[in-house]
Amino acid sequence: MTTVDTTRPGQSGPFDLASGEAYKRWRDWKLDAHPKAAGDLAVEVADPFNITDAEYEALLDRVRRANMALYVTKAVNAETGKDLIRAIGTRMGIERLDSNMLADDDGITALTVIKEGRRPRYIPYTNRKIAWHTDGYYNTLDRQNRSLNLYCVQDSEAGGENAALDHEIAYILMREENLDYIEAFMHPHCMTIPANVEDGREIREARTGPVFSVDAQDGTLHMRYTTRKRNIVWRDDPKTLEAVAFLEGLTNGDSPYIFRHRQTPGHGVVSTNVLHDRAGFEDGETKKRLIYRARYYDRIKGTTLGEVFAG
Repeated sequence: MTTVDTTRPGQSGPFDLASGEAYKRWRDWKLDAHPKAAGDLAVEVADPFNITDAEYEALLDRVRRANMALYVTKAVNAETGKDLIRAIGTRMGIERLDSNMLADDDGITALTVIKEGRRPRYIPYTNRKIAWHTDGYYNTLDRQNRSLNLYCVQDSEAGGENAALDHEIAYILMREENLDYIEAFMHPHCMTIPANVEDGREIREARTGPVFSVDAQDGTLHMRYTTRKRNIVWRDDPKTLEAVAFLEGLTNGDSPYIFRHRQTPGHGVVSTNVLHDRAGFEDGETKKRLIYRARYYDRIKGTTLGEVFAG
């Protein structure tokens, strides 16, 4: 893999706003190395429970360059789907699951249309469109989702396409437009997610924090973001609001960096929790969409700045 001279965590790195040269070197590498189409992200995996070294290296290469990879398998079985997604995670070095509020007891969530109980209050359990976001944006800052793993057991009759945008590319495009946008998005009070209240009872307090942050240990860039109007309060600052408008224009536009893909049975996506959305869909009598989702506190092993640019 092409290497670039960059700094190690603890020194001035590419996400330090005062370090123009380190940023430019990383930016040039990133734009040159980034895949050009969704198909470039795909890796065929013969046996997801026994991933070969070559398959692993191919997956890791795509995550290093685009923060995401598509794995394509023939192992489609609702009964073994959770074991499969767990095996993929283990191979990629991610195991600490975020057992979020509506996850199953094992920490993995079955995303499918549910019409009774609490789940229909939340869009992922409906067939409605899900706007651009990163997962776990409402978590506390010390429990952010650093990786995401999705596996399709059954697709819908129609619709359900996903779009994805590497959050590092979003960072570059925003920084190239106006450095102030990045400074605004790194402010500790940039974005507040209001408290979650059900039937008059607060089940999660409000969360405030930055959109972009840099891990103090490994120097990697993390993003927490959502466009859901009901679930967000932006800092009342002109540059923040300009930055929000710019990002919304980017994600609603036709940028060549936005990859679109419709998961079908046997398709999975593993990422460092990049920006993504989901189109609305319609189930049929015999085709009911079922996606298994695993969220992790770990970042995919081998994808920190020091590991990507080693040597």
